[in-house]
Amino acid sequence: MTEDDAQKVTRGKVEGPVGHGVIAGYLKTLDASPGVYRMLDAKNAVLYVGKARNLRARVSNYARPGGHSPRIARMIRETASMMFLTTRTETEALLLEQNLIKQLKPRYNVLLRDDKSFPNVLVTDHPFPMIKKHRGAKKEKGSYYGPFASAGAVNRALSQLQRVFLLRNCSDAMFESRTRPCLQFQIKRCSGPCVGKVSEADYAEAVRDAERYLAGRSTQIQEKLAGEMQAASDAMEFERAAALRDRIKALTQVQTAQG
Repeated sequence: MTEDDAQKVTRGKVEGPVGHGVIAGYLKTLDASPGVYRMLDAKNAVLYVGKARNLRARVSNYARPGGHSPRIARMIRETASMMFLTTRTETEALLLEQNLIKQLKPRYNVLLRDDKSFPNVLVTDHPFPMIKKHRGAKKEKGSYYGPFASAGAVNRALSQLQRVFLLRNCSDAMFESRTRPCLQFQIKRCSGPCVGKVSEADYAEAVRDAERYLAGRSTQIQEKLAGEMQAASDAMEFERAAALRDRIKALTQVQTAQG
């Protein structure tokens, strides 16, 4: 998910005092959509970037006059305006939040950038990589995406990625010992690389697509899969076309499930 992919952008300064008053002014324009918000100071410097499953509910929490930690209360007092980008799903909001934090380096997100307790998504270094949640030092070889502020959102994102890209989530030891497909293959959440149900080349392409998705390019992935499905259909490769259709359907369900 990139800013260009966001479905709606709300920007501008709400008239009123800095702090709770200015934040409360945005509630009339927000709904329950998922998305990303930015809190800016009087000089338009970004103080904080966050994501929400429900933007209105999240902003209403900031509008409350009490019940905040000292750090959050200080950030609220400095807030002079906010910006919002609605997304189709919480997963897209999660990825956009992470990309914006890396790009903008907001002052109040510094703990997220430095604290190793926040989870990352790891695509392991293996001929048939697994995708999993990772905490702590990045000692294991592979590609890391994050860190993310919400462990629950990461778990939901990983579940969705399995549905779309059919990547394994089993350990290497289990992968090496399998002689028959597991339940994940039977329920169409894994392509079965452990027993040769997918070639290394096709699995690698699915991994690349998953990594593009994690980088925020979900629209590009859907267009690519649609093109491949049409090409397979034109070549009368109907089994491959049907498999691609199922992946597109899963991606569409992911994109609309929370939108």
